[in-house]
Amino acid sequence: MTENFWGYRETAGRLGGSDLTGYKVEASDGSIGKVDKHSDEVGSSYIVVDTGPWIFGKEVLLPAGTISRIDPNDEKIYVDRTKEQIKNAPEFDKDKHLGDADYQRQVGGYYDGPHRL
Repeated sequence: MTENFWGYRETAGRLGGSDLTGYKVEASDGSIGKVDKHSDEVGSSYIVVDTGPWIFGKEVLLPAGTISRIDPNDEKIYVDRTKEQIKNAPEFDKDKHLGDADYQRQVGGYYDGPHRL
């Protein structure tokens, strides 16, 4: 796993302190849902996406390193993963997984591993 995978890319356009909750999230092949929660914690930044009916209400956690661009004018976040990659990610349960280092390693390994574009 790359060291900065849990941090926003310099080129993503992330403005520190801005609230991303409610932003629409676009995979490389279409919309996947809206941001339910996000973290700007150094070394542990992420967004939690509520996928709605797309994958039956599942929430997914995306490390900040998957974000290619943030458009504050349109309130959209673009990630460099496909819908299929996101759908097959380790299941996220906010009651169990927030702050869980083992889960974070599992997710980081999934997104930064062989599935990476």
